[in-house]
Amino acid sequence: MSRTRVLILGGGYVGLYTALTLLRKAPDKVDITVLDRRPYMTYAPFLPEVGAGSIEPRHAVVPLRRELDGARILQGKVERIDHASRTVEATTDLGEVFAVEYDEIVIALGAVSRTLPVPGLAEFGIGFKYVEEAISLRNRVLGRIARAATTEDEDLRRKLLTFVFVGGGFAGVEAFAETEDMAKAALRYYPELSRDDLNFVMVEAMNRILPEMGPDMGAYTVEELERRGMRVLLETRLESCVDGHIVLSNGEAFEADTLVWTAGVKPSPVIQSSDLPLGPRGHVNTAATLQVIDEHGVPVRGAWAAGDCAQVPNLVEDEGDWCAPSAQHAVRQAKHLGRNLAAYLNGEPLTQYKHKHLGVVASLGLNKGVATTMGFKLRGWPAWVMHRTYHLLAIPTFNRKARVALDWTTALLFRRDLVSMGRIHEPRRAFEEAARS
Repeated sequence: MSRTRVLILGGGYVGLYTALTLLRKAPDKVDITVLDRRPYMTYAPFLPEVGAGSIEPRHAVVPLRRELDGARILQGKVERIDHASRTVEATTDLGEVFAVEYDEIVIALGAVSRTLPVPGLAEFGIGFKYVEEAISLRNRVLGRIARAATTEDEDLRRKLLTFVFVGGGFAGVEAFAETEDMAKAALRYYPELSRDDLNFVMVEAMNRILPEMGPDMGAYTVEELERRGMRVLLETRLESCVDGHIVLSNGEAFEADTLVWTAGVKPSPVIQSSDLPLGPRGHVNTAATLQVIDEHGVPVRGAWAAGDCAQVPNLVEDEGDWCAPSAQHAVRQAKHLGRNLAAYLNGEPLTQYKHKHLGVVASLGLNKGVATTMGFKLRGWPAWVMHRTYHLLAIPTFNRKARVALDWTTALLFRRDLVSMGRIHEPRRAFEEAARS
């Protein structure tokens, strides 16, 4: 009996959990291929702590080849989806083009950073969606502190120690708060600098931050951040950042050496050029069964989707028409998709995805956080404990849970590691200098 070829595009939450569920529910019926540029799943909620040195970067990712025993893992960038011919075209990092044929496809490409045509942004800004970016930000901040401590130029010192974050959603606020907490901790090793030398600025176009938590918790978070000496500029837009010259819509202009862009996401652009039906927001249009559907609501044979790149109906009252782009939904949708696809292959009826959001949590640095869950609002240390507990339970595999727990325990006993390894981005520099001398 021939197996069904299932191609999963994307190795994030949806890709990993869909594959795991299929391997468990229909191991004898499917040949699974997972296609992604990276050979690992990134647990995005831990990126701020990776950037702050509280978690070892490798412990915030889950290796696909290790966890998906029985599936074929291909590394490459998806270039084109031709569902009519059941073919996906991709390229390797070396530029080689290859094609993958399939019977059933799972669109799990997630989202990419949503940028705006701000002058200088593409050349000067740093994103915060991948573990590489978190490592780079950590090295950059610690490196700028070290450089600022060795210069006598006051203007240069001020620029080196000015860090701008654009976007007041969960990723932006957590990265902003955790990075400042790390920078402040690093100052104990630099007697030449004081806390007043650090200048952390958040720019948010809306009139509040953390909108998913409601106005009260957003206002509290602003107060907490400003109490620590950080600036939160609401109803303000970044107009330009050419060569680090920051120009804001409120009329302010100043020099900065670091700008982190966390102002939202958009569906993976590759789906825009595919022949799959899209919803009004540019996502793959799906039914509550997580089957891709056309404009008339008819399932497209052989196509499934979930996560941030999919428009999934929300069947829970008072939570909006579509499921929010969150890890909480992505993980549960992936498991549901895997069960439904296995049921489809077995000729069994499909079920609709329905999940009531449990709440949201956010870290604001060591021992500080905010949380709303099941009608309760927590602040400070209790919220921080809830944040760590929830995400420790949510990160896949016991291996990663144990390693993260050890990271936190080590940081508690010996303080977090605050060594900058900025030269890791230029591994040949020392050898080239030696060869020329």
